[in-house]
Amino acid sequence: MMVRTRDQLLEQRTATVNALRGHLAEFGIIAATGLKNVESLAAQVTDTPDLPTLAAEMAQLHFERIASLSEEIETLTTKIKSHCTESEAARRLQTMPGIGPIAAMVIEAFAPDMKNFQKGRDFAAWLGLVPKQHSTGGKTRLGQTSKMGQKDIRRALIIGAMSCIAVATRRGKRCHAWLQDKLDRKPKIVAAIALANRMARQIWAMLTKEQDYQIKSKVAA
Repeated sequence: MMVRTRDQLLEQRTATVNALRGHLAEFGIIAATGLKNVESLAAQVTDTPDLPTLAAEMAQLHFERIASLSEEIETLTTKIKSHCTESEAARRLQTMPGIGPIAAMVIEAFAPDMKNFQKGRDFAAWLGLVPKQHSTGGKTRLGQTSKMGQKDIRRALIIGAMSCIAVATRRGKRCHAWLQDKLDRKPKIVAAIALANRMARQIWAMLTKEQDYQIKSKVAA
């Protein structure tokens, strides 16, 4: 419930920011996208003397709502982090690079008992992190990911994979051989999905064997 509520508040905040940007753009007040640039909009509203009083009042309502939503989101984030320090499964999940408190709680909340899966590949397939197969004439062609599984966990793993790639490639650094090969041959999002698949298989192994993440451990079959 905390995860769902936090997601709902995030969506409301994004919608409010977008509405505010749209309204102010009609008065020539524009800033770059992103929550961090809301302060720039507020400063421009204050520094625009010819802005109609009613427009300034409506903008202020948006600013207050955004601040209120941000406070509520932060409160829930703190509660999630607190839970993840007390939960053994969540603590174990966070030992994996790319898995933070939010992703750990998402996995803990929405993943079924890992004993339902015989191997890590089955869990990855359940999440929809495997490509669709198009077979004809004895030839197998792989298409896009099936996206047939649990969307919250799948999204959390892909975001975590993108984060790992961003950290690994920052300042021109190269990733480990397996991931670097994917990045050299495929678009970044495709490499991230492949890494998310690998992460899912490792998560299955960690939870079924009750072990923390091990860098040198082999990916579960």
